[in-house]
Parts: sequence; structure tokens; C-alpha cells
Amino acid sequence: MAKAQFHKNQRVYVRPVGTWAIIERVVPHWVKDVDEPLRVFYDVGLGRDFHADELQTEQSAELTEIDPAMEEWRVVRAANKWRSVEECAGHPVPGTYPVIVTGSTKEGGGWRVPGVEYDLSPDRIELQARIMAASPKFMVLLRRLIEYAETNPENLPEELLVLARDARTVIEQTKNNAPS
Repeated sequence: MAKAQFHKNQRVYVRPVGTWAIIERVVPHWVKDVDEPLRVFYDVGLGRDFHADELQTEQSAELTEIDPAMEEWRVVRAANKWRSVEECAGHPVPGTYPVIVTGSTKEGGGWRVPGVEYDLSPDRIELQARIMAASPKFMVLLRRLIEYAETNPENLPEELLVLARDARTVIEQTKNNAPS
């Protein structure tokens, strides 16, 4: 049995999409002869219903930090709708373009590139897609570097300590640029 954790018109952070939204409808899934709904989903006007695990309130979003190690972003290929395979034979993977999926479902959340931008520089967009998909792993590596440098400062060369300071700056900048 499930109970609603959020209410209509409540502002929530939608993790798979990475944006703030207002809950437009609470969507309970009922089963015959049961007093409470089996599941509760939330319509926030982003094209699909979200489960409570995918949403955060403003207070909990401030208190909890998203752990990059738990993120599994990946590059998938979407069919190129604006050009035929023959027209884009010079692209790295003709007939498709990269889509970064940041949600837990195949179609949920993510990043897509406008067709015109992809046509201008497909190799550049392919590289951007791979970098974006790997960015949670990069964040984990940066945190491990910082942690190692903080626990062993006397055993490290100065260059590595400078890298650790730079890594801390990058992580702090990503926190400061969080959506509001």
C-alpha cells in the first residue's frame, strides 16, 4: 500500500530531469477491493508520471547531496528524424544521434541535441555526449583525489596537491550552480 508523499501544487525537484517543477496531479493506482492505492505517481507536466523516489522537496533537496556514484548516465542512439541515412553518411553513426539518458528508465530524463547543432559538428557533439555520460564517474574520481590528498598531504608532491585543490574548486562550483 502507498500513501501520497507530495501534494498538488507542491514544488519539487525532479531528479531524472534535473529541474524543478510543480505537481499538477497526484495519480493513485487503485486495485479493486483495496482501501488504499497500490502506488502513487505524480504528474509534474514533463511528459510522464514520476514516482516519489524520483522527486525531492525543497527542504530535502537542500539537505541531501546527490551522490554521483549512484548515477548511471549512458549514451543511447536515437533515430535521426531530420535527415536520411544517405544524407548523413559522414556522421560517426549515420542515421542516429546521441542522447544522454540520466534517468533509471530507458526513455526517462536526459539531454538531447538540436538537429541543426548536430549537423554542424557531429564529432564535437559525440565527444560532448561521451563526456557528459562519464561526468558522474569524473565527480567520483575528483572526490577520491581530494580525499586522498587530505589524508596524505605530507607524502604527496606539490603538483598533486594543486590538482586536489583544483578538484575541490570544480566540485564547489557545481554545488553553487545548483538549480533554484
